[in-house]
Amino acid sequence: MAKFKNINTAVIHGGISLDEFTGAVNVPVYLSSTFKQDGLGNRRRGYEYARSGNPTREALEAQIAELDHGLAGFAFASGLAAISTVLNLFKGGDRILISNNVYGGTYRLLDKVWKNYGLNYSFVSTNNSKLFESQILPDSKAVLIESPANPLLSITDIREVANIAHKHGLTVIVDNTFMTPYLQRPLDLGADIVVYSATKYLGGHSDSVAGLVVVSTEEQKEKIGFLQNSIGAVLPPFDSYLISRGIKTLGVRLDRHVQNAEKIATYLQQHPAVKNIYYPGLKSDPGYEVNRKQARNGGAMISFELDEQKYDYKRFFQELRLILLAESLGGVESLVCHPSSMTHASIPADIRKEIGITDGLIRLSVGIEEAEDLIEDLNNAIEKSKK
Repeated sequence: MAKFKNINTAVIHGGISLDEFTGAVNVPVYLSSTFKQDGLGNRRRGYEYARSGNPTREALEAQIAELDHGLAGFAFASGLAAISTVLNLFKGGDRILISNNVYGGTYRLLDKVWKNYGLNYSFVSTNNSKLFESQILPDSKAVLIESPANPLLSITDIREVANIAHKHGLTVIVDNTFMTPYLQRPLDLGADIVVYSATKYLGGHSDSVAGLVVVSTEEQKEKIGFLQNSIGAVLPPFDSYLISRGIKTLGVRLDRHVQNAEKIATYLQQHPAVKNIYYPGLKSDPGYEVNRKQARNGGAMISFELDEQKYDYKRFFQELRLILLAESLGGVESLVCHPSSMTHASIPADIRKEIGITDGLIRLSVGIEEAEDLIEDLNNAIEKSKK
């Protein structure tokens, strides 16, 4: 149960926000690998070994659970470690349905790792609820949704898909990395489990790799807790501290991220060089109305394509000066990437083509720099990329 009505207060004071022993306003970084016990079977302090539990990590886990209105949170060494742990809830012969454009690492994990153990997967159209229901197979056990999806930013009606999925006995998992609980709370919309690459907006400073899971039931809490301890891909104490510290400024950072993204999306939409733009914060976007009813705004990720007849997208990347060509997203600095050769390179070319990830697609993570400077950099790169 959330202690604070307003998330701008909760990001700072939610969960375990200070050290009760010393009064420190930040939970200390507990670097001990093990903890003294007061006799056989007597663990009155609640800790025994750092893989099983650490006070710094526990503070972060309590923090994210409260922000997402969940029952419990769990911190992992990366977003993929978080997703992989959740997939351990299922067994060989089960099928996981995934949104038809998702992060390439999620696809790789299912196609190259979990498929070897008999866990099947299918791409489905979660952004079309009627079509989604027709794609549920007898062996389907869960649906993994991204909304907005990576990298085409298509929107899924989470509540509607969750209702359909639950009717068929499916667990609903939402990767909420692009939105965070500040912009969207999937558990409130009917999802069962939320996962994050906390490396992105939650950490916010491109200085730590982390993953988070938030669950909604006691059964999930028990199972994920057991898997976290058994598999051991836990988040170290210092990284837990960095992510928790980043979350405290989540609201003010995302307000600026989104403010910039809305200005840049409008600029790109009006630019004659831009053939297609994908941003759910634009009224012209097909997912605008659905996104508006379930999220605070369109977020700060934009994808677009230049007119390939007149502009060279490879030259565009070379001509950027302020915006950095790099993997990842959600940091204070603006980053641009080429999904086909970077984040989604693990997806075969024919599948990329089928789901609309073209070679000319550009994904932009809008930072918190001055918007006018970012627009000037984009404009110069576009002009210099003319054929």
